Amino acid sequence: MSGAIIIRRDGYVATVTIDNEAKRNAMSQAMWMEMGDAILDLSTDMNLRCIVVRGAGDQAFGSGADIDEFESIRADKAQATAFAKHGHRAMHAMRDCPIPTVAAIQGACVGGGLELAAFCDMRLCSEGSRFGIPISRLGGTLAYAELEGLMRLAGPTIALELLLEGRVIDASEALAKGMVNRVIPADRFEDEVRKAVARITAGAPLAARWHKKFIAKLRSGAPLQDTDIAEGFACFDTRDYVIGYQAFLTKQTPQFLGQ
Repeated sequence: MSGAIIIRRDGYVATVTIDNEAKRNAMSQAMWMEMGDAILDLSTDMNLRCIVVRGAGDQAFGSGADIDEFESIRADKAQATAFAKHGHRAMHAMRDCPIPTVAAIQGACVGGGLELAAFCDMRLCSEGSRFGIPISRLGGTLAYAELEGLMRLAGPTIALELLLEGRVIDASEALAKGMVNRVIPADRFEDEVRKAVARITAGAPLAARWHKKFIAKLRSGAPLQDTDIAEGFACFDTRDYVIGYQAFLTKQTPQFLGQ
């Protein structure tokens, strides 16, 4: 077995790296399990303000599931169902994570790599990145849990285009289709990712978590209850709100506490 999920913490930021560079960061079943464990564990850390997800090296964010395992653990419907639950757990952990998540994408972001990135809050990519889910070439389909991320990212029309044609598109087309937030020149990529993360971590962390929750609620289509509406004003009882408006009045940079 090759590959691992590497977690590095630096202050308010955790970086989760898909580390299987020899296989273009393909993810084995064990790696999907590790990814789920990592995101679920980080989600409980009230000190974190951003999680960055990336691939090792600069050639691939992730190339999907490790095809070398298909004959042994994904050879039929029963095995595929058992295999998929680990990927679904990781993707839904990413979707439900209360902490802002950023996919830092360089190179190939295809198959399960794109499915995972789709559940992140933001996707920043280098100019040489490529995107697609050519699963039709394997005779396979995306299960509903996997299709959910692609649908919420690209919408039904683009999702069908990618799945029916099996085409891998470049960064500029991905941007035009709304699949990434920004395309960054390769020589500025790391610096721009750092700047984006710095902007996120400089904001009020409770406000970021609330905004994620509110948008998820609106996206679900469920009717708002009185408690939901009231929660939209909970920030005004926080210390961070006082810190924020006082800093604005005194023309200082706010130092939020997450309280």
